[in-house]
Amino acid sequence: MADELATNFGYLFEDSLIQEITEIGVSKAYKAESTIIDRGDYITSMPLLLSGAIKILREDEKGEELVLYYLEKGDTCAMTLSCCMGQTKSKIRAVAETDVELIMLPKEKMTAWLSSYKSWQSFILQSYHNRVEELLVAVDTIAFLKMDERLFKYLKDKAMVTHNDVLQVTHKQISDDLHTSRVVISRLLKKLENESKIQLFRNNIKVLEL
Repeated sequence: MADELATNFGYLFEDSLIQEITEIGVSKAYKAESTIIDRGDYITSMPLLLSGAIKILREDEKGEELVLYYLEKGDTCAMTLSCCMGQTKSKIRAVAETDVELIMLPKEKMTAWLSSYKSWQSFILQSYHNRVEELLVAVDTIAFLKMDERLFKYLKDKAMVTHNDVLQVTHKQISDDLHTSRVVISRLLKKLENESKIQLFRNNIKVLEL
């Protein structure tokens, strides 16, 4: 754990903070598509992502979802921190986009480190800033982009966080993530292929413009 922490966070955190994280952090591993945090869960710890990518979704009462943003290695989820500090239930779902390795930190340490480590304070504030920016992008995407533009942005974002321009994703999965119908997605995917932005195969999609 110490080596992975040093690789991913050593440029951010003091050696003493890395040591504390090593001593109290709990290593977790999740397979792709596993639910890490569910809507309505009480959050007792905060994740530091060591490898892989996590998809953060908003879910309504009917179980319909919308992708808000992705987390990559070196990230944490500011919404998780907010729930920990406020002792409220999670309002999002976190799902492993790829196989994921992370370290869970007990919530009791989060506020304590804010006063004892300037690097931790900077990391948390920057995480909040990054997530707010991503939420604004998500709102702008829904409000101002046409569905084909939203779809292409979704495919590019997925390719970037998985570091793979060939995506193994079904039309149904895409329609769920974008909160629209599978028929619409299939039609727009064909349109994007005709525009030479993607290439469709039987079981995957290749993104040609990144």
